[in-house]
Amino acid sequence: MQTVTAEWLQSIDVLKDVPIPQLQWMIDNSRHYTLQEGSYLFQGGDALAGTNILRSGKIRLYMLQNKEMREVAVMLPMDVGGALPFSRGAKATVNAVVLEAADVMTLPKEKFREMVARHYELTEALVHVMTNRVRTFTSLQQQNEKMMALGKLSAGLAHELNNPAAAIVRGSESLIKHLKLDPVSFKEVMSMRVDEKDVDIVTKKLFEVLDRKEKPNLTLMQRTEREDEMRDWMDDHKVECSAEIAETFLEYGFTIKDLEDLENRLPDKEQYFSPVLNWMNQNLVTERMVNDIQEAAQRIFHLVQSVKNFTHMDQGKAKELIEIHTGIENTLTMLQYKLKKGNIEIVREFDPQLPKITAMVGELNQVWTNLIDNALDSMQAVGRGKLTIRTEKDHEFVKVSIIDNGPGIPEEIKSRIFDPFFTTKDIGKGTGMGLDVVSRIISQHHGSVKAISEPGNTVFIVCFPIEG
Repeated sequence: MQTVTAEWLQSIDVLKDVPIPQLQWMIDNSRHYTLQEGSYLFQGGDALAGTNILRSGKIRLYMLQNKEMREVAVMLPMDVGGALPFSRGAKATVNAVVLEAADVMTLPKEKFREMVARHYELTEALVHVMTNRVRTFTSLQQQNEKMMALGKLSAGLAHELNNPAAAIVRGSESLIKHLKLDPVSFKEVMSMRVDEKDVDIVTKKLFEVLDRKEKPNLTLMQRTEREDEMRDWMDDHKVECSAEIAETFLEYGFTIKDLEDLENRLPDKEQYFSPVLNWMNQNLVTERMVNDIQEAAQRIFHLVQSVKNFTHMDQGKAKELIEIHTGIENTLTMLQYKLKKGNIEIVREFDPQLPKITAMVGELNQVWTNLIDNALDSMQAVGRGKLTIRTEKDHEFVKVSIIDNGPGIPEEIKSRIFDPFFTTKDIGKGTGMGLDVVSRIISQHHGSVKAISEPGNTVFIVCFPIEG
C-alpha cells in the first residue's frame, strides 16, 4: 500500500483548499487498510465508522428493492464518503461492495469533535461533501419513490385497460358476424309491400320505447320470468327467433303491451309482424354492440386522459392555479384496480365551492398517491375498507383529509412516520421515503401535514395555502 501524502489529498477537488497541516492531521489520525474484491466496506444497517476516502480500486453502493439490486453510485479513487461531520446518519442505508481490490483511508467518527474544534477548513470541505451528497441522494430517492409508485400504478392500469380493450375486440368480432345476418332480415322486409304510414307506425313505436327515460331494473329471477312471458306471447303469434327477440326487447324496456299495441296498428299483422319484429331486433342488437364498443373506447380514452393529467406530461414544473379535486380523482382512477381488489368503499365529501390553489400538479399527485396508497395498504387487514376523502376551506387554507378505517398507527411509531427511510412495510414493498416525500413536497408549498390515528380511524390532514 502506497503511503498517502497531504499533497495527494489536496489533489482531490473537494479538499484542494484545505491547508497541508490539516490534511496531514487527517492522515495521521486515519486508519489505512485494503479490502479484497467481493468484501464489503459496510452493509445496510451497519454503524458508520467514519469518513472514507478511496485511494484505489472500485466500490459499488447499492440497495435492495423488490429483492433486486439497485445501484446508487460507484466509488472511484479520490471519492469521499461514509460518515461526515454534522450528519445525523448513524447507520448505513446502502451496501458498499468492493468490485476491485480497494485501498481505503478512514477518519474515525471519534476524531470529528477534535476536527471541528481545530481544523475549520477541513471541516468546511467535508460538510460541503455532505450537502452535495444529501442533495444527490434525495433526488435519487425521490426518483426511486416515483418509480415504485409508477410500478404499482402501471400494474393496475394494465388491468384496467385490458378489460375495455378486450370488450372492443369481442364487440367488433360479434358486430361483424351480426352484420352478415342483416341481409337475410333486410330481404324479408323488402319483400313486404308496406305503405309509408305503416313504416311510420313501426319507427314511431321503436323510438317511443328507446326514448323512455327509465328502464326496468330487474332481478335475475324477474328478468327470466318476463323473458319467458314475452317469448311465449311471441310464439303464440308465430314470431320467429322469439327467444333472441325477447332477450333484446326486454333489455330496451319493451313490454307485452308494447307488442300488442304494435300488432294492433299493423294492417296485415299475420304477414308483417314476424319480419318487422326481427328487423327491429337486428337494429337494436346492432345499436347495443356499437354502444358497448363506444363505452369501452371511452373508458380507454378516460384512462389515458387520467394518466396524462396524473403525470402532467404536457406541462412544465412551475406552479399554476389548479382545482384540487381533479388531481384526487385522477389518482383514484390510477388506483382503481387496487380499490376494487381491496373491496374498498370510496366516500367523497368534496366542497363544491373549494377555491383553486397555486401549486405544482405533478408533485401534488405524488402526495395523493402516497397517502391514498398507504391507506389502502393499511386496510388490507380489515377485509372491506372504507376510504373517506374530505375537502374544505379552512380560513386561508385548503384542507384535505384522507381517512381510512384500518387498524391505525401504533403509538410507539407515530413520531417517526415522516422520517426518511422509516417504513413498516415488508422488505421490497417500500423505501420508507413515501411520507418523507409527502412532507417535503408540502413544505415546498408552504403547507402542513399531520396524522391523527386510533384503531379504525386514521386521518392524514393536509393543508395548503390558497395563494401558494
